[in-house]
Amino acid sequence: MFVLQRIVWLTVGAFLQGLAMAGFLFPHAIPSGGAAGIAILNDYFFHVPLGLTLWTINFGLLLLAINKLGKLTALWTIYCVAVTSVTVDWMTALVPQPLNMTIIDVIYGAIIFGTGVGILFRFGASSGGMDILALILAKWSGKRPGTILFLINSFVLLVTSVTIGIEIILFALLCQWISTRIIDFVRTVRFQKKTKRYM
Repeated sequence: MFVLQRIVWLTVGAFLQGLAMAGFLFPHAIPSGGAAGIAILNDYFFHVPLGLTLWTINFGLLLLAINKLGKLTALWTIYCVAVTSVTVDWMTALVPQPLNMTIIDVIYGAIIFGTGVGILFRFGASSGGMDILALILAKWSGKRPGTILFLINSFVLLVTSVTIGIEIILFALLCQWISTRIIDFVRTVRFQKKTKRYM
């Protein structure tokens, strides 16, 4: 029963992540992180589907980090990356143009993205992406993974902003700020069961 519940919640979380990316962020060329930034650049220059790039990057990084994550976590992460990639491809066809003004879509996208990733973390899976590369480089260099992740994402965001538009990095930073707070809340929130009181 727990495994079935876990599959359901991980599917929901991965779907929400893909929905946020393809439905609200990607139409404005706003990356949700380093891997998403590379996907946007790959689509911009070579017209490679966003979902395909995300799947390729995440799968390659997982193969490198499978020992660090553990086999079970790696398998759950591969499943989540697959669901997210399929959702991105499906939503990209449905939402070829932005739905709202950029700031509105960024806020909606960040909330949905943070909720999805928070669910994944809560149920023991990774959202993949550059956090895996940061862990590998941290082990090799002895530096903090958070610092390395910030540098990787900043570099990708800078290249994306120079290529597509400088305002992109401001919206991407706003998205990161909102989504990380949602992630922390969803991952750690505790729900208390209400007990009936009898007179």
